Amino acid sequence: MNMSESFEKRLAVAYGDLSGALRAAADYLVENPLDAVSRPLRTVSAHSGVSPAAFSRLSRALGYQNFDDLREEMRVKIDRRVNNFADRAGQLQKEHGEGNSDFVQSHFMACEHNLSKTMAGLDRDTIRSVADRLAGSRKVLLLGALGSTGVVEYLSYMANFCADNWILANRMGASLGGALSGLDKRDALLIVTKPPFAVSVIKAARLARELGVFVVVITDTHTCPALEYASSSFVVSTESPHFYSSYVSTVFLIEAIVGLVVGRAGVAAQDRIAEIELHNRQLAEVWSE
Repeated sequence: MNMSESFEKRLAVAYGDLSGALRAAADYLVENPLDAVSRPLRTVSAHSGVSPAAFSRLSRALGYQNFDDLREEMRVKIDRRVNNFADRAGQLQKEHGEGNSDFVQSHFMACEHNLSKTMAGLDRDTIRSVADRLAGSRKVLLLGALGSTGVVEYLSYMANFCADNWILANRMGASLGGALSGLDKRDALLIVTKPPFAVSVIKAARLARELGVFVVVITDTHTCPALEYASSSFVVSTESPHFYSSYVSTVFLIEAIVGLVVGRAGVAAQDRIAEIELHNRQLAEVWSE
């Protein structure tokens, strides 16, 4: 076997000769690559239903010395895939220099496709049940990091017009541990996270689930590690010729969620919105002639 070949190529060559147990191990690695590289072998085994020994035998059958070597190759490949912003920016510049790209049109078409794909895959019953749960929660904690920080702040801005119990978890100087303290099954945590995933967000999802909190995860890939702890989740499409993932479909989804929550909040939400608008004018926060 060629030792320079990738895991996928090695597996394609050897798959037909593998035993049932080794095929099951291989199938799990292909379908759950992030889980495989980020969790201990014992945990991977428990989640997959395949023994640790099978993963070790699979590694040797594919020409690796051990499972750690196989996993390291997969980890490097994932890192290249989710941390390639500079490469994508370089490709944009190359296409622009060669005159081969109408970026504005390409980006528009990608966003349009993302919205259509997200809408087609959106389970209406799920989004309605999530809105019901959030509307009835004692406290709704909002969390995002890295590129998702801004969209979660926008979510917080919208939600605070209609309710005073939606709280942004990671405001400047705020303690994430403090925000999670005291939460229980009466509360909810809404997370927006995209690759590369912030470690603090994944750990917060796990802790919240352990506390009995209703956890909602919005991401763009089924390999998101926070999905393991989600009570309900949405996977949106974010493809783009841009150097960065598009958040257009994510904004659509959070606006839809807030709209559904407001629709369930009754007169109290309407009164709060009117009060906030009045206070904004009194404080001269908004222009008024």
